[in-house]
Amino acid sequence: MSKKKQEKVKHSGSERSVVTTNRKARHDYEILDTYEAGMVLSGTEVKALRQGRGNIVDAYAEIHNGEARVHNFHIPEYDYGTWTNHPPRRIRKLLLHRSEIDKLSPKLDEAGLTLIPLSVYFQNGYAKMELGLGRGRKNYDKRQAIAKREADREIERAVGRAAKRGGR
Repeated sequence: MSKKKQEKVKHSGSERSVVTTNRKARHDYEILDTYEAGMVLSGTEVKALRQGRGNIVDAYAEIHNGEARVHNFHIPEYDYGTWTNHPPRRIRKLLLHRSEIDKLSPKLDEAGLTLIPLSVYFQNGYAKMELGLGRGRKNYDKRQAIAKREADREIERAVGRAAKRGGR
């Protein structure tokens, strides 16, 4: 079995090793705000995440009875686990401050806003999840975003070429 290389990022004085990201989320949703939440995990789940395994592509979060929970977050069974192994897709509790939950609850009741997991990482030894409050994009919005990104890249290339020619 080959180990996935974990990305290490310095983030405000503490090291952050990213386990998995949901790149599709930023394409499909317009992210309005981001939140950081801890996760309630079992021992084998943490060990599997430390191996760089986990998938949040189909995952979504909700607030139910005053608790934040994530659904469809797939953490495969730990290879060396025994009868203590966890179910791969179970509902996992997220740890948010009460004030954050109280702010998020009415926003999620609004039409079209959802809570999407953006990434899972370890920070100071704790497993964390970055959540994004997002509004779904229509197909024409996605095309506009792609066109704008390509136009920005072309502008950057043109500026780079002009700077190169001006240096001679």
